Amino acid sequence: MKLRTVQVSRYVTPLREGGSLPAIVEADDQGLYVLKFRGAGQGPKVLAAELIAGELARAAGLAVPEIVFVELDGDLARTEPDGEIQDLIRASAGLNLALDYLPGSVTFDPVADRPDPQLASRIVWFDSFVSNLDRTARNANMLMWHRKLWLIDHGAALYFQHGWDGSDRSSDPFALVKSHVLLRFASALEEVDTPMAESLTPERIREIISLVPQEWLGADRELFIGHFTRRLRSPRPFLEEALRARALLV
Repeated sequence: MKLRTVQVSRYVTPLREGGSLPAIVEADDQGLYVLKFRGAGQGPKVLAAELIAGELARAAGLAVPEIVFVELDGDLARTEPDGEIQDLIRASAGLNLALDYLPGSVTFDPVADRPDPQLASRIVWFDSFVSNLDRTARNANMLMWHRKLWLIDHGAALYFQHGWDGSDRSSDPFALVKSHVLLRFASALEEVDTPMAESLTPERIREIISLVPQEWLGADRELFIGHFTRRLRSPRPFLEEALRARALLV
């Protein structure tokens, strides 16, 4: 497994709804990408979370735009009039991360867009597994594109890594699932549990985490591999917590 690497050729426009000021950029393959800057406020750990969670979601059969490594030349800052953007580009010179831009996509609307119980349950299960706290009604981080639901923006996953001392967090139940935008639709959590867990083999977990540059992790690579491998062991406290939270809704 390998991610492509592209070179930014043009800064197109900032996406100011994102807290870390991501941007649409054009790359040397003529493609458009949503660039996540290594030099943004929360640093490279967010890029590690984006890569790990995004590729784990893909391995579990969920739709995620292609993730690529992006080389950014700090000299691009000279053509930008905005001082904040100039600083961000210079601070992020070198290797960054981006997702393929989905032209014409629209933000998921939990009122108008009603995913089927199987898909909703798979997404709730997955976000509980990776401790993704940013899939709420206020900020769903999902897009509708060609009548399909796509997952984006996983930088808030693995939130435990900020200040992580390496202690075992694999049995944490993820109580924040109670705020998940799809929880009320997720009536098949027990049904999807086994196939979801079986799709994330120890080999696939190791392969995905091995993609992340060590300087982005902030901790030993084996700690992340061990965390996710143990988190899949049955019984899974994160599933039990999701079931409990959903029971309180109905």
